[in-house]
Amino acid sequence: MNSVQTRSAERALSGGTWLIVCGAMLYSILTVTPLMAKHTADQWAWTAPILPLVVDAAVVIVVKLDDVLARLGGHGGRWPITLRWMTGLMTLALNTADSALKKDLVGVAVHAVAPLLLIVTAETSLAYRRAIAAAVARLEEQRRAEREAAEQVAREREEDARRQAREEREHAAMLAREQREHETALAREQAEREERRWREEQERKAAVGMAERAERERREREREQRERDREHAEREANARRARERAEREARERREQVEREERAERERAALLARGPAAGKLPEGEARAIVAAAFGAELSVRSAAELCGWSVGWVSARYAEHRDPDAGGAELAIASR
Repeated sequence: MNSVQTRSAERALSGGTWLIVCGAMLYSILTVTPLMAKHTADQWAWTAPILPLVVDAAVVIVVKLDDVLARLGGHGGRWPITLRWMTGLMTLALNTADSALKKDLVGVAVHAVAPLLLIVTAETSLAYRRAIAAAVARLEEQRRAEREAAEQVAREREEDARRQAREEREHAAMLAREQREHETALAREQAEREERRWREEQERKAAVGMAERAERERREREREQRERDREHAEREANARRARERAEREARERREQVEREERAERERAALLARGPAAGKLPEGEARAIVAAAFGAELSVRSAAELCGWSVGWVSARYAEHRDPDAGGAELAIASR
């Protein structure tokens, strides 16, 4: 049995157990509540379901904790057994008490089915879980033994491979050492020949080296002179561009100041006209509203100056506050 089958069996066992427990609890509550109501004072009749709930809660605790202990391979001792059988017998007694008091043997037998099924299911599920846990432990132990045996075989093979590799390395090292000694002798002879040729070549190159060095120095001086000339030209060009940029910025500032002064004079001229005698043309009214907005006049004052309504002036003020929104409104209006 693999782990998938084990988990499937545990899920089936757990689902069936809890289905029986829940059904027995519901049946017990419905059966015991009328009995408790008959033997309880009328003003306390609402407490009748409490006792079956308490007893069934103990059953739930026992089943759940037995499930956990069985999964962990533990054992709670005699007290869990006592609680399990005590709650089962209490449930049996409470379910059959009413029929027993009436001397109804058939009723006793019928009402004993659910409690007895609950008791046997609790014991059986616990036994199944312990058996599954023990089987899983045995399988794990078997797998661990097989794994350890496989690891031992692998270690032995690895040790053999290392020993063989070490012997091969030693043999190869011996051959390589002999080869190196031979190559060293050959290389030493070759080096002596190369050194003689090198000395002869150096003596030959020394004759022409001074002339080449003088030529390189001359070319280096010429290159440095060209570099200095280029840097000087770049500095002059940068200075010229800086002067032109400063002049352009000064000219732009003067033009900006002139435009602002001209706009201020035009705005002052528009505002100095006083209240309009009638409704001015829209273009002229828009110019007066723009001037009033720049002078931070109230909407009513702007409406008096252009002769248009306060609502229309408010809309123009909104356009000046949010040009994008104003453009969208004009586009919508044009459509």
